[in-house]
Amino acid sequence: MKLKHLVIIPDGNRRWAKKKILDIEMGHKKGADRFEKLYEKIAEMKVPYFSFWGASYDNLTKRSKAEINNLLKLIHLEFEKLLNDERIMENKIKIDVVGRWKEVFSEDTQKLINECVQKTKNNNNLFLTFLLAYDGRDEMIHAIDKIKKDNLEITEENIKKNLWTKNLPPVDFIIRTGVDKDPHNSAGFMMWDTAYSQLYFTKTLFPDFNEKELEKAINNFKLRERRYGR
Repeated sequence: MKLKHLVIIPDGNRRWAKKKILDIEMGHKKGADRFEKLYEKIAEMKVPYFSFWGASYDNLTKRSKAEINNLLKLIHLEFEKLLNDERIMENKIKIDVVGRWKEVFSEDTQKLINECVQKTKNNNNLFLTFLLAYDGRDEMIHAIDKIKKDNLEITEENIKKNLWTKNLPPVDFIIRTGVDKDPHNSAGFMMWDTAYSQLYFTKTLFPDFNEKELEKAINNFKLRERRYGR
């Protein structure tokens, strides 16, 4: 099967740090480093659409103040790197960010994210989407409210057009790391566009989910048959 839209749900940064008797901050830092390496590989493999659930809304509002502040600083630093990474423009990578991030990020981080989005808006080779302060239930409520406000008929087309993820194709493959004996979804993740997604769960914690593990997962996907209810 051809892989057009890949999603990674990175789980396990905190458990990785705990196992190594490190501060949680180090787990998140290692996770950020891992993302960078994985996306280099994903771009090399020419997977057109890659979406990364960087943080749920609950991650950025319900954890300890210290951990939230660390996550916000880390996200800011990652977007600074993206803004100054020449490979983004060389490879014509379009960056987008969806979720309620404007409610939780500082004005400086919002400005930085908007600069990344604006700088890359005309790129059309690879599409990198970050889901930040994201909850799939919030996304669906937003779409329904917009449909009601515009007095539109409730159809599949109108629901899709009013989602935050309206510009993304259906998700082909979801990889969730750090899952041991409890494979699960969270917060209604992209519920509309994952109706026929293939799922892959691994107990490998995200900081240890390297390029070899990624290739193993994608090769597993290529061997599968998608029936779409038939």
